[in-house]
Amino acid sequence: MNYVDRVLADIDKRYSNQPEFLQAVHEVLESLRFVIDEDEKRYESNAVLETITEPDRQIIFRVPWIDRNGNTQINRGYRIQFSNAIGPYKGGLRLHPSVNLSIIKFLGFEQIFKNSLTGLPIGGGKGGSDFDPKGKTDKEIMSFCQSFMTELCKHIGADTDVPAGDIGTGGREIGYMFGHYKRIRGLYGGVLTGKGLSFGGSLVRTEATGYGLIYLTREMLEANGYDIAGKTVCISGSGNVAIYAVEKAQQLGAKVVTVSDSTGWVYDPQGIDLAALKEIKEERRARLTEYKKYHPESEYHEGKGVWTVKCDIALPCATQNELTLEDAKILVKNGCIAVAEGANMPSTADAYKFLQTNGVLFAPGKAANAGGVATSALEMAQNSERLAWPFEKVDEKLREIMVNIFHKIDEASKLYGLEKDYVAGANIAGFLKVADAVMAQGAV
Repeated sequence: MNYVDRVLADIDKRYSNQPEFLQAVHEVLESLRFVIDEDEKRYESNAVLETITEPDRQIIFRVPWIDRNGNTQINRGYRIQFSNAIGPYKGGLRLHPSVNLSIIKFLGFEQIFKNSLTGLPIGGGKGGSDFDPKGKTDKEIMSFCQSFMTELCKHIGADTDVPAGDIGTGGREIGYMFGHYKRIRGLYGGVLTGKGLSFGGSLVRTEATGYGLIYLTREMLEANGYDIAGKTVCISGSGNVAIYAVEKAQQLGAKVVTVSDSTGWVYDPQGIDLAALKEIKEERRARLTEYKKYHPESEYHEGKGVWTVKCDIALPCATQNELTLEDAKILVKNGCIAVAEGANMPSTADAYKFLQTNGVLFAPGKAANAGGVATSALEMAQNSERLAWPFEKVDEKLREIMVNIFHKIDEASKLYGLEKDYVAGANIAGFLKVADAVMAQGAV
């Protein structure tokens, strides 16, 4: 049994109850066989694979908070500090009922390679809670966020671990957490990103993941002889990533015809009305059922079904494993030419393999949705300099980072005879930088 197989067998045995984490580890390590085989003895003697698959530390804690009726509620909080081989831990805080250790570990593991691909000095981490902000009052959310930060503050810092937003954690939640951190630690520093513009946030941060997704998708299309202008795009989700992917895709001449939320999805053959979508989701925090009030000719469907709509480009921007093998078959049948992941691991393994086998260009999340963390790192840089950069400067840096990421994964795939396998390319390019740092720093 070779090194990769031995590590995978050990991880499968120890973490059999963590399916999302196992899925992420298998995807990465299977892609690395060509790299590891070139110098297996050196990688094994330095325990590189064991080091990158075992978190530096896993912090799990109780989060008590007071609801609107004065009752105490209890949630579970997490922070996984996975790897600081190339910089401080960096990764978002997810607030969603589905959050558990497996999901946070898979997200933290993916973050190692995503952050490496940006070219910026940031390591991998992730955190969150099974708290559900939906339906909660501002006071309830503030109570939770302050309690969560009371414990989390012991483990983070501007040069140690810098959390950010994620699903369920937007500007409101980051603001409450930052205010409480500042109060109890007496420090005003860049300990969180995604902050408001009035207290150290960065322009473009809200738009970053969606814009970055489109920048990379356009570069991938152009490298393969296509133009994004005039293409029909299906997008899932209706949070920050989806909304600003719609915005940038429309700016570049594409027509986006779908968006979705946790209860259903909208199909608008005339193209999604961005202003209406922003009003529904960003201002009113309402459901997509409201969209038909703006455009009666559009269609609203309960449940899932975004990928049944004929499109040239599919952008899953909601959550993990939302695009299944059956969805992939429909996309191929309908002539889809490209899929790029705006969310973290939104495609199942058999789905993305089917897409690749059938000639669909596929950009994995660790590359395609890296725009958010890249701009978070740019926010860290601005905080360190005590400066605020203009929108155009941050946007141009983001575009350059995403273009460079595509060319890194493209070149890595070609180097190992895997041309157009951008999953393998992303894993290899992200791994090589981290592995070099791990071996250079010794057994730590």
